[in-house]
Amino acid sequence: MGALIAKALISGVLIALISEIGKKLPATAALVASLPLVSVLGMILLWRERPDAENLAVHAGATFWYVLPSLPMFLLMPVLLRAGVSFWLALACGCALTVALYLLMMHVGPRLGLRL
Repeated sequence: MGALIAKALISGVLIALISEIGKKLPATAALVASLPLVSVLGMILLWRERPDAENLAVHAGATFWYVLPSLPMFLLMPVLLRAGVSFWLALACGCALTVALYLLMMHVGPRLGLRL
C-alpha cells in the first residue's frame, strides 16, 4: 500500500509542477508535460516489480502506438479554443476524439501485427 501512495504522490507532484509552471510559462509547461515522465516512471516501477524484458518491451511498444492516437487532441483543442469554443467543450471534444482514435487503434493495430 505504501508503494501505491508513493506512486500517487509522485504523479500528483508532476501534475502540480506542470500547472504551476504553466501559469507564467505555458510553452515551458507544455514541454515538461510532453516529456514521457509518467511513461518512464511507469517503466521503472514495472521493471522493479517485474523485471521481465519481454513484458517491458511489449509495454513500451504498446505505449508508442497508443501515444499516436492521443496527439490529434492537441491539434483540435487550440483550433476550437481560438474559434471561441469554451474550454470544457473543447476538452470534451478532444477527449472524445482521443477515445475514438484509441478504439480505432485497438481494432486496427492487432490486424497490422501490433501487440497492444
